[in-house]
Amino acid sequence: MATRTLCIRTYGCQMNVYDSARMADVLAPLGYALTEDPAEADMVLLNTCHIREKASEKVFSELGRLRQLREQREARGAGRMILGVAGCVAQAEGEEILARAPFVDLVLGPQAYHRLPEMVARLSRAGRAQLDTEFPAEPKFDHLPAPGPRGPAAFLAIQEGCDRFCTFCVVPYTRGAEYSRPVADILDEARALATQGTVEITLLGQNVNAYHGEGPDGATWSLGRLIRALAEIDGLDRLRYTTSHPRDVDDDLIAAHAEVPALMPFLHLPLQAGADRILKAMNRGHDVDAYRRVVDRLRAARPDLALSSDFIVGFPGETDREVQRTLDVIDEIGFVQAYSFKYSARPGTPAAAMPGQVPEPVKAERLARVQDLLNTQQIAFNRRCEGLEMAVLFDRPGKHPGQLVGRSPFMQPVHVTAPERLMGTVQRVRIDQGQPNSLAGRLVETSDGTLPERASA
Repeated sequence: MATRTLCIRTYGCQMNVYDSARMADVLAPLGYALTEDPAEADMVLLNTCHIREKASEKVFSELGRLRQLREQREARGAGRMILGVAGCVAQAEGEEILARAPFVDLVLGPQAYHRLPEMVARLSRAGRAQLDTEFPAEPKFDHLPAPGPRGPAAFLAIQEGCDRFCTFCVVPYTRGAEYSRPVADILDEARALATQGTVEITLLGQNVNAYHGEGPDGATWSLGRLIRALAEIDGLDRLRYTTSHPRDVDDDLIAAHAEVPALMPFLHLPLQAGADRILKAMNRGHDVDAYRRVVDRLRAARPDLALSSDFIVGFPGETDREVQRTLDVIDEIGFVQAYSFKYSARPGTPAAAMPGQVPEPVKAERLARVQDLLNTQQIAFNRRCEGLEMAVLFDRPGKHPGQLVGRSPFMQPVHVTAPERLMGTVQRVRIDQGQPNSLAGRLVETSDGTLPERASA
């Protein structure tokens, strides 16, 4: 089959990164090979996220640029470029996309990407745009091919959708109700990745620790039990999971952090705000004390556990005193990484209609204060790593010749001078310098002065 080229632009969360890889998998049998250059692509897909501010406007802006590339491509006789919009913006605004950008060929939600080959075929036959934003009765995962090679570190979706209905969030509307994949399917996909050289897997879900999939024994498995089974797969040295909800951290998961060496000592656990009244208005289902108790139990199980979190400032009705409470909680708990944002109203969510919308300048000032503290904590943690030895998974080349970049157990990028043959392996690295956003170090030699082929995770 003649090779055609596919460019996928991915926005947003890790689940979208996973979805983009799976879209490439389902289009590969049609002869599509990936390229990073949209100007040379036979098909360009925008895999969109609806979480960020003005997400849809950014999509339309990008579509305008792609339309120009398509016209230039056709003018030089290189054939027609198929343009598609996928993901959460497509799910929420599919009809609007086709109305405002009628030159778009494909619009599909996150539950429909397994039907991409069918949509491409219908586009070829009918010659008109194809829209698919239905929530199918059958799980999309049942119709996906085996994953292609992903490299040393890979994402694996085990759960999708959310039943929490936080008042600021569109995920329940764009991704649907919670669905947990069967254990056997997850293990098969993990084994396939390990066979292809993947060393580290990050388990994904909108609410990943609410996982409750059917096990091979017919019982319902928790995330903790699934992690134990994955840790038994040969070649998988490291496991992570994201994103978690504080209400769904159960005893079995906490025990897994203590008992499963492959489970890395890093956890993303969104708090969102440090004031109980705001958490209630967000419909988070927990207060600050409940979050604090979960953190205390996790740290008792795994004393070296490093935490990341999410914070929203400027939620409707938020006061200066409540912002200070958020700062106080950040200072008390300590986070090695964090994502922080100004509240941005998402159409159709309850918070968008709440009174007390905070002015943009106030939100910007509050966000600056929160980010300053979070950045200070991140830099301090990175500097505390100086002099330590860490197991680092090298997963990509560095910017400089002879340099590799890897992931520490705590998710920091680590820059090391190292031979290319160590790509995809876990090596002991002594950290020499903690930088604001990364670490720099050097390989630790064995007693005979040689470099090990592999280090324990």
